[in-house]
Amino acid sequence: DSLRSSQKIEYLLNCTNATKPQTCPIDYLTMFQPTDLPARECPEYFRWIHEDLRAWKSTGITKEMVERTRDFAHYRLVILKGRVYVEHFRKPYQTRDVGTIWGIVQLLRLYPGKIPDLELMFYCNDQPVIMKNDYQGPNATLPPPLFRFCGNQSAFDITFPDWSFWGWAEINIGPWESTVRAIRQNSEKIEWNDKVPYAYWKGNTGVAATRRDLMKCNATSGQDWKTHLYHQEWSREVSQGFKQSKLEDQCTHRYKIYVEGEAWSVSEKYIMACNSMTLMVKPEFLDFFTRGMIPLEHYWPIRPDNKCRDIKFAVEWGNNHPQEAQVIGESGSKFMEEGLKMKNVYDYMFHLLSGYGKLITYKPEIPPGAIEYCSETMACPAQGLFRKNMLESMVKSPSDSPPCTLPPPYEPGEFQAFLGRKESVSRQVE
Repeated sequence: DSLRSSQKIEYLLNCTNATKPQTCPIDYLTMFQPTDLPARECPEYFRWIHEDLRAWKSTGITKEMVERTRDFAHYRLVILKGRVYVEHFRKPYQTRDVGTIWGIVQLLRLYPGKIPDLELMFYCNDQPVIMKNDYQGPNATLPPPLFRFCGNQSAFDITFPDWSFWGWAEINIGPWESTVRAIRQNSEKIEWNDKVPYAYWKGNTGVAATRRDLMKCNATSGQDWKTHLYHQEWSREVSQGFKQSKLEDQCTHRYKIYVEGEAWSVSEKYIMACNSMTLMVKPEFLDFFTRGMIPLEHYWPIRPDNKCRDIKFAVEWGNNHPQEAQVIGESGSKFMEEGLKMKNVYDYMFHLLSGYGKLITYKPEIPPGAIEYCSETMACPAQGLFRKNMLESMVKSPSDSPPCTLPPPYEPGEFQAFLGRKESVSRQVE
């Protein structure tokens, strides 16, 4: 064993010279035996993988089902013998597709030969597509599987980690691990008692009525709702490279507000990493990891239709109970730091894709016109921050340890009890 681990396999990035188009290496590592370390148990939120795939558990997934989402999917992704092929249908906003494809390519480097052959369709916009209502009743067909960045209770869409874990070059955000470290270090520079005893939010109010509504909670001469709220001037920030919006500089307040945009918002994990108590305006959309979070343990719930009063109450409660508020803030941050380590993000992708792949009833093939993607074809031609983010988030060698062990699905009663517990805690706060 010591012999095997001392011969650690290192992946090198072999970029050809600029005159030739970049190709994928032929000698891909397709098998690797991790050490015999026992696998640890995955975090609780992994149990939602079973819920996301439940609709196809008894029938499997046919080629015809997958094809039915072609009209709105942004791309089709096929994994065959550990290699990735993508057929692009339409261009999403910015590079939302690139980040996720890069993440899947890295997953295959982390666990070579471990992901089954599969074919999936991915939708990069915010809103849900495959609504449960459309698949009810005696003549209902089976829903088609479609991957997306967030889910909600009324849709069948399968929730997958979003592109920003590998960095978001367009708005000057680096990969998740270094970003969360910077947020952590900066937030620890200020003692809890020295943090501003107000609730902070800064963001784009143009994308959602609920955010414009939140701005009404800014202090006026007659009423102090205990908030500091700022509209993010996107066009100005874009031109200045988002220098005024560094995430790690936004941890100066004891309370941070999370409010959804057009759907879920990528900002959630950065807000929660701040060690401040997160005031979460009740979300309609769920990220893959937030489904494991509990109100009053990881965040403080705020009602969407009573924002100002609820926020003022939470801030006053926290200022009167500083230790309890600090504990909620820290436990939310710990959830981000421990529960959302990149190893867990990859393990989540591993279990979701493996579970999905096992449901496929046909043999996937390389679609005509598909492009093969690998670290070389993606990182070598990339420039600027895109390249920097890719090089930083690139998996350098296969994992020493196996993926974590997937916990069993919720029993029907247990699942309802879990949702009920979250609901009753929120009611208790109200």
